[in-house]
Amino acid sequence: MRHSHGLVEVIAGPMFSGKTEELIRRLRRAIIAKQKVQVFKPRLDQRYSATHVASHNGDRFAAIPVANAAELLARLEPDTTVVGIDEAQFFDADLLTLVQRLAQRGVRVILSGLDMDFRGEPFGIMPQLLAQADRVDKLTAICMVCGNPATRSQRLLDGRPAHYNDPVVRVGASEMYEPRCRAHHQVPGHPALAPQEDESP
Repeated sequence: MRHSHGLVEVIAGPMFSGKTEELIRRLRRAIIAKQKVQVFKPRLDQRYSATHVASHNGDRFAAIPVANAAELLARLEPDTTVVGIDEAQFFDADLLTLVQRLAQRGVRVILSGLDMDFRGEPFGIMPQLLAQADRVDKLTAICMVCGNPATRSQRLLDGRPAHYNDPVVRVGASEMYEPRCRAHHQVPGHPALAPQEDESP
């Protein structure tokens, strides 16, 4: 059943905030409503399964791994009415145009992804997706230091915070990342977070 109008929905937040779990929940409801669903994921993310999107709590949904937006379009079936995309931050900029075109055709597009990288900076195409979406849900996790709502993903290497100059993309799970609140998120070498010298005369 095709929708009367398309929608772009973005589920964003840090790691361990339940983004993929929420994506799967919406996809299952679409199937109950007898809508044709296709789900895609970036090929580089093989943490839990190469052919499923999987939440950290073990929930899974069959997905097609693709390298980029062009491959996603090539694998898209003409009667699909709901498109799910996990880990959207890893996709190339062509996904922005594709998502808008699908919505104009009456397709409901549901994307989940990290809004910020381990540095606490906007991640990939996520800022544009958030700006252009019809619906945005920003989820929080639980800070592993203090228990307050966590909005950031702390990367840890050998138990210590990763340096600002560490590569942005490093696919991992609880062995490398944990959720943190702003106060306890640490990025050594971050220019905006470095102690400022006294500028008084």
